[in-house]
Amino acid sequence: MQGTVDGEALLRGASLRVTRQRLAVLSAVHAHPHADTDTIISAVRAESGAVSHQAVYDVLRALTAAGLLRRIEPQGSVPRYEARVGDNHHHVVCRTCGLVADVDCAVGDTPCLTASDDNGFVIDEAEVVYWGVCPDCSTRPVTENA
Repeated sequence: MQGTVDGEALLRGASLRVTRQRLAVLSAVHAHPHADTDTIISAVRAESGAVSHQAVYDVLRALTAAGLLRRIEPQGSVPRYEARVGDNHHHVVCRTCGLVADVDCAVGDTPCLTASDDNGFVIDEAEVVYWGVCPDCSTRPVTENA
């Protein structure tokens, strides 16, 4: 695992069995925030050798269900996974290249995050996706398509 992340402790804390594949997937997602499944599979294979697509999908599903990972799916994008869980942060997505970055939840008066009618639901989270153009794409010269 990169940094100070203890994959074994995370898995045990979520009452999950510690396996080589789970550790490899956790490591890959921590190393590649907002990665799609193909990126995660490549990273897992680089670390652990041969592993099937299905095995990685199964681990991603288990880790997401256990709250160790978060699955996000910005409109028009494939599912992506991140290890930043347990806070109500949001995302900004580049319309040009698809880059995804974290945005901390606004503090103070945020009326758009308070439902005008909760329809009887007990609301515990609001999801906000900001769209725009990332710094690299905004400074890239525009090329004309012929």
